Formats: sequence, C-alpha cells, structure tokens
Amino acid sequence: MTKAEFERLRDYIYRESGIYFEDNKVYYVEKRVEQQMEKYGFKDFTAYLGALRFDSTGKMRQELLNSLTINETYFFREYEQLKCLAEEIVPLWCQNGVGRQGVKIWCAGCASGEEAYTLAIVMQEMAPDIPWEIYATDIDTEVLDKAEKGIYNHYAIRQVPEVYLKRYFVRLGDNYAIASLIKRKVTFSHLNLVDDAGMRKMQGFHAIFCRNVLIYFDDLSRRRVALQFYQALESGGYIFLGHSESMSRITTLFKPVRFKNAIIYQK
Repeated sequence: MTKAEFERLRDYIYRESGIYFEDNKVYYVEKRVEQQMEKYGFKDFTAYLGALRFDSTGKMRQELLNSLTINETYFFREYEQLKCLAEEIVPLWCQNGVGRQGVKIWCAGCASGEEAYTLAIVMQEMAPDIPWEIYATDIDTEVLDKAEKGIYNHYAIRQVPEVYLKRYFVRLGDNYAIASLIKRKVTFSHLNLVDDAGMRKMQGFHAIFCRNVLIYFDDLSRRRVALQFYQALESGGYIFLGHSESMSRITTLFKPVRFKNAIIYQK
C-alpha cells in the first residue's frame, strides 16, 4: 500500500467510523486490508476502495471495520471504577430516588461483552431490589455475536472473584457461560458512535461506560461523541472513561467529580 493509498483508506475509515489511524499504523491497516482484498478477490487497491464506496449492502464496509477494531477486554477490568459504581454511586441512586424509577446504564464500545456483563453483576450484587438494565453497543458485529452467546475462556474471567464465578457463571468444559439471571438483563445492539441518527436514539441513561474507546478517535470525533453522550444522559448522570483518559481535555460539558475510588465525570 502506497502512502497515498493509505491516506485515502484512512480518510474513508475516519468518515465511516470516527476512528483515525496515524501514519505509524500503516502496517496494521495494510495487513487487514490485504485479508479483505484476498477474501473478495481484489488484486488492485483502487478497485477494492471503489467497491467499498459503492457497496449498497454495507457488508464489505462492516467486515473491514470488524477487522480493524481492537477488542482487548476482560471481566472486572479497571476495578477501582467498578468499586466506585458499587460502593458510592449505586447508594446515591438508591438514596435520591433514581433507583425507584429504574436505572439505565449504557456500555458503549462493549466489544465481546465482558464489561457489560461485569456491570450487570455489580448491579445485581449492589441493587437487587431496584429495577435496572444494561444496554451495550459496539461497531463490530462479530464481537457482538460473541457477546450475545456469553461464553468465555479462562483468560477473560481471570479477574472474576471466586464468589461471583460460582454465582454468575456456568462451567462448560474449559469455558464459562454467563448465568441466565445476568444474561437477560443485558441488551446488545450494533451502533456506530459517529452515526448521529443512531446516537440520538440513546436516551435516558444514568451512567455511560465508554472506557478506552475514544483513544482511537481524533479530537473532532471525540467532541462529537461527547456531545451525544451528554444528550443521552439524564441530568446528574455519570460518564466513566478509561483511567488514562480525560473528558476535560475533550469538552467542558461535564464536571469531574472526585469520589474515594475514582474521578468520574458528571452532567
């Protein structure tokens, strides 16, 4: 792939997904594009890009995006934030009446479902007597299929406390399946975070988890997504980013709140 070809493809990916690949990612992108070209029988990059642009089904575009997204995740990742949710924010919801109305949490960029199911386990443990639900979305259709199945290997569950492993998982040979009690409380769906029409449908949330997702976006796309998150949240709602991310660098719409266990951003 020439520099000009890489830049053309990078611009296309950015328009379609908001994900921006720096120049040092050319090899990463090239290998995945080669796999897609081979699959569809293209030997010429220009022909492949043209087919991408004029594919009315969107199948080729989706498969390319699936191949390019990074889905490193596991259960109970970034534990301090989960502790903040469990020990500080959930009690606040129970005290201020939010819990009686029902709590909605959005896991944006859920990958293969580990984070969404973790949030469901936390809510079941800390708020079993109030109505709550988890909505989980991702741009990658392949990982969403895995999330729907809810079956994970030992690596994915390595951080799960033993008591939760026994309570919320079912052993399947060398793998572990999410118990139906948790599985039925999580709804998975396909969503592109830069699809404004799709994002506008996401409303009424009390918390959004979007951890280690916006690091793949450029500043303009981050601000665009942050605005949609702001509109999706109820007044006083919280947004959780990855521990190395800062909403204050993206927008002033949210105020940072220092809890005992973490800094969380609030509408």
